[in-house]
Parts: sequence; structure tokens; C-alpha cells
Amino acid sequence: MREQLTRSDVQKIEEEIEYRKLVVRKEAIEAVKEARAHGDLSENFEYHAAKKDKNKNESRIRYLERMLKTAEIVSDVSKEDEVGINNTVTVYFEEEDEEQVFRLVTSIRGNSMKNLISTESPIGKAILGRKAGERVRIKVNDNYSYDIVIKKIENTTEDKNDAIRGY
Repeated sequence: MREQLTRSDVQKIEEEIEYRKLVVRKEAIEAVKEARAHGDLSENFEYHAAKKDKNKNESRIRYLERMLKTAEIVSDVSKEDEVGINNTVTVYFEEEDEEQVFRLVTSIRGNSMKNLISTESPIGKAILGRKAGERVRIKVNDNYSYDIVIKKIENTTEDKNDAIRGY
């Protein structure tokens, strides 16, 4: 499946690629050269660690470039009264008699530990495009589902600290 990205996601990815190509790549090459100068490569841990770091950086660059090539650009603009990407949503979980606040984001920025819920998650899919006051059934799998009520929707802007996920 193609990754869904907002314009902001694309910009962050392009910035990371540029940083990795211009800064991290140069540092990694220098680290490999320096470790190589220490002598016997077969028993040189620093050399193997430097090579591993260099290869990891190159792999991340390829991963991000491939993501950009295959991405589907989606809008993060939504109607005032409708749940959309980058909206902060307050929901009431009926089973637990508890409210939670989270922000709906694209899957590459999803992080439930920081209350960033992906549009690809069961709850994200279910509430996208819904309105405040609506009762929504979240289907987790064939055997389990639960109900929530959307209490409040706030149009928020993206937080510059949202990180692009690793792999």
C-alpha cells in the first residue's frame, strides 16, 4: 500500500534526506577513513562499527526516497466540524467511562505514547471525517469492537517536533 503523506510530511522527509546526504554521510565517511587508518581491519571493531553506521545511513536515505516516490499526497485541511489530519480530538470511551485527547496524524508520524494516533489505526480510520457528538463503533478485529463518542474537535496545526518514524 502506498504511504499517505501530507505536504508537511514530504517537506520533513526531504529535509531529513538532505541532512543525511550532506552532513551524516560526510561524517560517516570520515569515521570509516579514520578507523581504517588504525591498522588490521579484520580485528578492528571501530572500522566495522563505522561501516555499519555508514550503511545504516545509506539505507535510511534509500528508504525515505522510495517512500517519496510511491507516496500518495493527502490534504490535512478538514471542515471546521469534521475530524481530519492534524486535528486534536477528545473522545469518550464508553466501556472505561473515560475521556482521552489525541491528535490524528499520518502513519509515518503516529506515536501512541505521545497521543499521536495514525489514520491507519482502527480508531483513526473510524473517526476520520466524523463530527463532534457522533457515536462511533471501533472494530478492532472480528471478535472485538467498542464504542466511543467524539466530544470535541480542535483544528490544530502540526507540531514541528513530530518525528518521522524509523524502520
